[in-house]
Amino acid sequence: MAIFSDTLIHNVNLAPAVPDGRTPGGSADARMARVAIADGSIVYAGAEDDGQEVAADTHVDGRGGWLTPGLVDCHTHLVWGGSRADEFERRLQGESYEAIARAGGGIRATVRATRAAGEEELFDASSRRLERLLEEGVTTVEIKSGYGLDTATELKLLRVARRLGRTHPVTVRTTFLGAHAVPEEYEGRAEDYIAHVCGEMIPAVAAEGLADAVDVFCEGIGFSPAQCERVFEAAARHGLAVKAHAEQLSDLKGAALASRYGALSVDHLEYLDPADAPALFQAGTVAVLLPGAFHFLGETRLPPVDALREAGVPMAVATDLNPGTSPLGSLLTAMNLACTQFGLTPAEALLGATRWAAAALGLGSKGRIEEGADADLCLWDVGSPAELAWGINLVRPAAVWQGGRRVDTR
Repeated sequence: MAIFSDTLIHNVNLAPAVPDGRTPGGSADARMARVAIADGSIVYAGAEDDGQEVAADTHVDGRGGWLTPGLVDCHTHLVWGGSRADEFERRLQGESYEAIARAGGGIRATVRATRAAGEEELFDASSRRLERLLEEGVTTVEIKSGYGLDTATELKLLRVARRLGRTHPVTVRTTFLGAHAVPEEYEGRAEDYIAHVCGEMIPAVAAEGLADAVDVFCEGIGFSPAQCERVFEAAARHGLAVKAHAEQLSDLKGAALASRYGALSVDHLEYLDPADAPALFQAGTVAVLLPGAFHFLGETRLPPVDALREAGVPMAVATDLNPGTSPLGSLLTAMNLACTQFGLTPAEALLGATRWAAAALGLGSKGRIEEGADADLCLWDVGSPAELAWGINLVRPAAVWQGGRRVDTR
């Protein structure tokens, strides 16, 4: 029986292979394949010579290139006001991120600039940042709030993020990060601020349907595990998934706590105790590695990648695009850093920026090439998928499909 489709992409190789070594199309050989798209979904993926008849309105010759899922950047803080270039200079002169934050810089500096910025100003600046990601084949992006730290500004940031998803060819998932830092007006009253996050901000965000998940910064310069647990409980009461910035600068057991609440992901993890890795696997929680922040801050403590591998924990890779600790607008560069600094293989980095990044957002229909998956795809004119992680600012996709529609990313 013939398969009817809108678009047939043929003469391509498929990547990445799934963990057991089989290709997403179900064949042991990724080469010489074809993929059919209809109504925004993949309706067929298989070998060129498998005998299946596939009819299509549009035929695309991949010319022997590599077809991957659209890239997924599963951790960004893309919407903010102002700049922190001055802090970059201060760190180059020897000041630490913690010292700058405690002196009123860091997140609080961006909060002041973001509160003062209008919605259109934020949208315009964020659009330019988003376009850098789209140029590299990103078709799904997560955008966190967290630079408002009051109800009105947090809602403003989430509205801008949702709007970006309507005006650009990208799926946007939004995450409320009110528990990012203690704002200046709550200095010395972290407990009161967490009560405000749980009692007013999360209900307001949920009432307007502006967030898909709730995140916390579980760290000495952020919030204690007990405070983060209160946020998780409030999120659960409003039907919102949870995530956590955890074990970036110290081991407060935030990752283990988040896994007990079924977190979609725990992110950073440089100080994760290897003994806590199995708990992440049992909870189905994705470990999101953020090598941009590690690189930009000049950190030396590596996340326990071997322990995560041994425990079977999926490892995603993301940019952590933000103004203070990872002003990185390139997911391909994050993949390179994940290999060169954290020891991932190029194949792991590609899985981390597709399948596992989608899982970190609760999007099981993205990040893979198989029947029934969303037709978010990138065609690359490269000799092997390893070139995507190998080069720094060398590669751009030859073609991108988002939701089955071919889009211009240039």
